[in-house]
Amino acid sequence: MFAATPKAGFGAELFSVGVDEAGRGPLAGPVVAGAVVLCKPAIEGLDDSKKLSAKRRAKLDIVIREQCAWAVGVVDAEQIDRLNILGATLLAMTQAVERLTGLLEGRPDVVLIDGNISPKGRCPDWRADLWGDGRPIVGGDALEPAISAASIVAKEWRDRMMIEAALQYPQYGWERNKGYGTRDHMIALRECGPTPLHRKSFAPVAQLGLI
Repeated sequence: MFAATPKAGFGAELFSVGVDEAGRGPLAGPVVAGAVVLCKPAIEGLDDSKKLSAKRRAKLDIVIREQCAWAVGVVDAEQIDRLNILGATLLAMTQAVERLTGLLEGRPDVVLIDGNISPKGRCPDWRADLWGDGRPIVGGDALEPAISAASIVAKEWRDRMMIEAALQYPQYGWERNKGYGTRDHMIALRECGPTPLHRKSFAPVAQLGLI
């Protein structure tokens, strides 16, 4: 699944892409990666999505998606179980970059990635010939505005997906916990069992079969 907004005005210029993910730790739902090329003038108040209030993050998400070029990549629970969470995260990042660069003329000067690992050499779909090696930056979501923007887009996109999924599976409280292993989620998981959206390779879910 992808979503993006193409923007005019980049032409053949080189541009920087910021990339980050949301949802590596939950027991249910997808991992989502955002990729953003920032607009001008600069957006005020960008920061690591985890440091922002929900209200502020939601407002910034709207501004980013209205004013900047952006895309998301989404890898579901079944793929997470098949690839492992690292592989799924790198695939989601690759999908987001592919979608975004496909909508813009030119090619990235650099792809800035939050964390300490690049998809190059780890994700077969990563186009190093077009996007380069990728530049991992530890703590980049608080240091690089483009990565901060990507973290906000990814977080808000995934939260909306989990709120929608909660309508189908209301007993797990996903509208509140977004798939993380909170007490109410764990109680429902033990009482009702896993759904197709649960990550069956994750220990708390896998161990249900041993009880």
